[in-house]
Order: sequence, then structure tokens, then C-alpha cells
Amino acid sequence: MTLKAATTLIRPINCAMIGFAVIVGEFVSKPSQVPVLNSVFGFLTGFFICAYSMVVNDYYDIEVDRVNQPGRPLPSGGITLQGAYRLSVLMLMAGMAFAVLTVNIVAVAIAALYAFLSWLYNSRAKKAGLPGNFIVASSLAIPFIYGGVVSNGSIFNSLLLMMAFTSFFAGVGREVVKAMADTAGDARRGVKSVAVASGLNAASRVGAGLFLLAVFTSLVPLFLRLSNLFYEVGVVVPDLIFIYLAVSILREPDREKALAVKKTALLGMLVGLFVFIGGAL
Repeated sequence: MTLKAATTLIRPINCAMIGFAVIVGEFVSKPSQVPVLNSVFGFLTGFFICAYSMVVNDYYDIEVDRVNQPGRPLPSGGITLQGAYRLSVLMLMAGMAFAVLTVNIVAVAIAALYAFLSWLYNSRAKKAGLPGNFIVASSLAIPFIYGGVVSNGSIFNSLLLMMAFTSFFAGVGREVVKAMADTAGDARRGVKSVAVASGLNAASRVGAGLFLLAVFTSLVPLFLRLSNLFYEVGVVVPDLIFIYLAVSILREPDREKALAVKKTALLGMLVGLFVFIGGAL
């Protein structure tokens, strides 16, 4: 196993983004104070468990990657299956060790759940369609909650819970719409996406409905008076993006539109993240 192969396998940029999500969760939960070490441990927990997830993904997808991405470390021979297995165990142990160092049993339980869901998705649920989409989207929400727990901040009386719900619904909607662009490939691999199982029109309705649910949950803080002026004004931008995406995919439930919606949804999610951060100031 070379360092380059291992680095490619764990996708460090993706993992750093999960670690950053933990830090955002700490900030949005408005703790009285956050010990610096807990922030570091929280970031590293998210990073290493994400790395575990990435290695497990390639481990189970080796046959698919032989065809679609033969240059990936496993199919190209840059790392063996046994080497990937050992690397995944190392990443998991590191992630759980940093979770334990937070001295917070709830944080340890959340980290273990995140790791378990990663394994469950890659080993069994990837072909299950909507349940698999739920697991993928949960990986967007769990780091925020983990950050709030690690920092001993407020989960229920802050923007944090709504941020988690909003990212979850937007993530599931994006996964449903994304699958509309690859119905032929999914059908060959036995993936029971909504688009494969029920057709493009049904998938567009499910995806649009989930985008609108994300809009709804983003507005809840206004009614509960948990938001500041920045949030009240700023939330209009991502909400308009997701309303536009919902209408777009309903009007044109086809592969080309699905690809465009999938890309734009990421922009909406990124803008929404900064609105939630600003709302916590």
C-alpha cells in the first residue's frame, strides 16, 4: 500500500468537509464555551469516520469500479483488498478513539451510529433505493448534531436541529433526483431507486416534495423566534433556489434536468449552510 493510494482512497477533502460540519454544529448550538481540545477531537472524529466510510465504499464497489473507474486504487492494484480492510479498521479505530477523548458518552454513541450507517449503506442498503438515500442524507445531518453534543451546546433550543433537518431533507431530495440521471445503470446493477421502481414522474414528485420539506424546516426558526435578522432575510435565497428546483424537476422530469438540479442543489445547500451560521451570530 502506497501513501498516494491510501490518500486517494480516503478522499481527505470530503473528510475535512465532514470535520468542518462538526465545527459548524458546535458554533450554531451556541454553547457557553467550547474547549479547544473538544473542537479538535470533534473535527478529527468526523474526519476519520468519514475516511472509514470512504474506504468501505471502495471496498464493496471494487467490481463496479473495475468497469467505471479502473484507475481507483483497488481495481488498479495500488492497494489490495486486505490492505483496504486494514486501512478501514485503522480509520474507524482513530475516529472512535477521538470520540472517546471527548469524554461524552452521547458523542461516542453518535460516532458509533455514524460508522454503523456508513457500513450498512455500503454493504447492504446501497441498492435499496429510498432507504439508502435516507442513510446518505443522514451523513449530512449527523455531524451537525455531533458538534452540538461535543460542545455541550443547545440542540433543541437553537437553530441546530432545524439545520440538521433541512440538510437531511435537501440531501434525500438530491439523492432521489440524482438517481433519475442513471436509471439504465441502476437497473443493470439492481439498484431499486424511486426512478427505477416507479418511474421518472414519481421520482420527480418525491424529490420536489423533499426539497419543499427542506424549505419548510428552514422557516420553522422564524415561527419559533430562534432567528436573527440576518437569518430572516438570508434564508429567502436558499429557499428560492429549492423552490425553483422543485418546480423545475416537476416540469421536466428527465435525465438532463436531473443532472442540472443535482448540481444546483449543492449550491442551495452551501448557501443555506452560511445562512444558518449567520443566524447563530
